[in-house]
Amino acid sequence: MKSIRALVSVVVLACAVSAVAQVPFSATDIARLRYVTSAEISPNGEYIAYLLSAPRRPFVDDNGPSWVELHVVDMKGFSRPYVTGEVSVSSIAWKPDNSGISFLQKREGDEHRSLYVIPLAGGEAQKVLEHDTDIADYSWSPDGKKVAFTATDKPPADEKELKDQGFNQEVYEEDLEMAHVWVAEPRKPDRWDDSDAPKPERFEVKGHASGVQYSPTGEHLAVSVAPTPLIDDAYMKRKLHVIKASDGSKVGLIENPGKLGEYRWSPDGEHLALLAAEHINDPNAGRLMVAPYTGGKPQDLLPELNDGDATALAWHNSDLILYLADKGVTSGLGVVSREGEPVQMLVPFGKHAFSSMSVSKDGNRAAIVAHSPTHPLEVFTMERGDSEPRRLTTSNPWLNAVDLAPQEVVTYEARDGQKIEGLLIHPLNKEEGKRYPLVLVVHGGPEAHFQNGWITRYAEPGQLLAANGFAVFYPNYRGSTGRGVQFSMKGQSDYGGKEFDDLIDAIDYLDEEGLIDKDKVGVTGGSYGGFASAWCATKHTDRFAASVMFVGISDMVSKFGTTDIPNEMFLVHARKMPWDDWEFFKERSPITYAEQARTPILILHGKEDPRVHPSQSMELYRYLKTLGNVPVRLVFYPGEGHGNRKAAARMDYSMRLLRWMEHYLKGPGGDPPPPDLDYASVKPKDDKTDEEKEDADKKSHDSKSDESDAS
Repeated sequence: MKSIRALVSVVVLACAVSAVAQVPFSATDIARLRYVTSAEISPNGEYIAYLLSAPRRPFVDDNGPSWVELHVVDMKGFSRPYVTGEVSVSSIAWKPDNSGISFLQKREGDEHRSLYVIPLAGGEAQKVLEHDTDIADYSWSPDGKKVAFTATDKPPADEKELKDQGFNQEVYEEDLEMAHVWVAEPRKPDRWDDSDAPKPERFEVKGHASGVQYSPTGEHLAVSVAPTPLIDDAYMKRKLHVIKASDGSKVGLIENPGKLGEYRWSPDGEHLALLAAEHINDPNAGRLMVAPYTGGKPQDLLPELNDGDATALAWHNSDLILYLADKGVTSGLGVVSREGEPVQMLVPFGKHAFSSMSVSKDGNRAAIVAHSPTHPLEVFTMERGDSEPRRLTTSNPWLNAVDLAPQEVVTYEARDGQKIEGLLIHPLNKEEGKRYPLVLVVHGGPEAHFQNGWITRYAEPGQLLAANGFAVFYPNYRGSTGRGVQFSMKGQSDYGGKEFDDLIDAIDYLDEEGLIDKDKVGVTGGSYGGFASAWCATKHTDRFAASVMFVGISDMVSKFGTTDIPNEMFLVHARKMPWDDWEFFKERSPITYAEQARTPILILHGKEDPRVHPSQSMELYRYLKTLGNVPVRLVFYPGEGHGNRKAAARMDYSMRLLRWMEHYLKGPGGDPPPPDLDYASVKPKDDKTDEEKEDADKKSHDSKSDESDAS
């Protein structure tokens, strides 16, 4: 009898789980996705501190960007909230003695972003360092007695008074505030009001200091420096300087030739490993290099990685370096010697999608941030001798009750024989033999690529589209990263050329496979993907029935004159200046083909975008609207820049994109849908429902989170 009851219970439970699993992915699901943004393992390897992006709830919370919380997880997967609620924590690090976690935050009563420490044992976080301006980056000395940090000087005393009197003029690209390197003693809580505490010492570094790291010996500081704070210089001209920690005197200069990524000291303090570009025209800092701290040209340790890119690094010991790398859409974890001799692939390519890595002081245990097609970024760990990383956190347990559409890697051949990879999300509950409308999702950059992980975001809502009957394809067209330097340069000097022919060839491939209706194809993307969306809606208008363009480019001539990255455009994209070939820039501008455009296009843009000026969207809108040959709509988001950060703007974007695609790929077409959205369809009936969802998420950590520090 007990066996029969047990069997009945199992069947009932299975049916219940099956029923719950039928819930499709929705716009409100995108709005509540949580994901890990960074993770740092403790020096002794016993705990991992991580930052969790927790979005605000539209219609419930005050509008704004996602909150960023501090949590700590142990090696058994038990996670505790430390600083949570309505907080924005950044730049986490462990104290050298494992006793606490430091972070940057501007708290109530703070005039500027300051350095705080919260004990591992719990309790209130204490401020240990403040400055006359925001602290931008910092690093503990090995003994924990000093902190090096970067910050600007205190503004002149009369500056605020003059601004209040109306003298608030801006001298464009000249009113620049250089950040310097400072060294200070962190204060103890019981002497915070001690006016006799030593003042920070400022070190002169020629240029703008954006990052700083103490050497493990405490003798030196590695400082990333650009000529100015301008973003163009940060992209293309940052170099790694080494100075003495005692007086700031110059020791060496690492002569990386182009873009600079992360960097790390060797445990003995003799070398620096860094991610950098191969040369000035390499669009990505994807080469793993090493140089002595005294300076010079760094050595490429992985020249054989010509079909992939290094993405993260950490020293195992003073002779061996651990690294993460991408090959195509998957990641691997390897070890290489300081001399450049490959040692071993600890995790081979082909299965995982890694984002970042942190390693314990003895090099035997790592924290890895990774994702998969079924979950966003989470914390994983891996010990010496393990063959696979082990997942520790589950930030979105409710995803277990969502019926996700299957995702697969697709490789096809472009018209010139080039192999192109991409990711296909199939329509949910796909019927064999049926053809579906297709949406191409084009990434920006173009120095970027999609990994075979979680690829659904507010502006790239793959699972949302699939749940509503669309096939969704994310192509890593030529010019993408993840396949080595040469592949990432294949789109240079050819705006909109072969790189976007790859998009057309993807449509033909999926049509030949019998999956899609080639007459019902849409395209969307942001930034360079927005350029692709405009290009496809004008130059290739005969192939697309709908387009959604986000912070995109329409006029290459005026884009150069209004962007904050003209040198990057020249060095790693166009490879020529507009005055070198006016006709080329005109020919590769979507507005040139406005007269032939017949693709309905929805244009969306952050009103404060410094990268791609909002006038790029205005130009295309005005041309198409005046011509009157095609439905066009322009939506500006006040207060948003090169991408939406606030909860309401993100939800509005996702809803508009879905409705535009449904209207023109599945619906009646013709005139655009009404300009207003039906927010009532996504607005929670009452706050209690959302609070219950929040409680469920928090209980997944086996603890209760509130708006205060851990206790």
